[in-house]
Amino acid sequence: MIIGIGVDLIELNRIERAVTKNKRFIHRILTINEEKLYNELPSFKRKIEYLAGRFAVKEAFAKATGEGLGKLSFQDIEILKKDNGAPYVSATGYENKQIFVSISHSKEYVVAQIVLNDH
Repeated sequence: MIIGIGVDLIELNRIERAVTKNKRFIHRILTINEEKLYNELPSFKRKIEYLAGRFAVKEAFAKATGEGLGKLSFQDIEILKKDNGAPYVSATGYENKQIFVSISHSKEYVVAQIVLNDH
């Protein structure tokens, strides 16, 4: 049974400005495991897309839970990759839920959608 859905759209240039103004922004948004993947990316452009994607997924997840990021932390939500490259989400307190995620990029935007399902 679906218990929540969330979507978020973010401008890549907004994330780029945040990173340029405050290097700690990366550490605030990404978990240690996400940051390892971030650091392996080949270009600044790809790093911004990755960071924006994770930001959007975490925002969408918070919306799907109905709690928002006031109660959840960016560090409570982690987006990693399966062997085939597809993203998956794990979140503190939601280990017994199915979490479906979709992320898409364009030249200027990233969109993410979450469907939260009760097993």
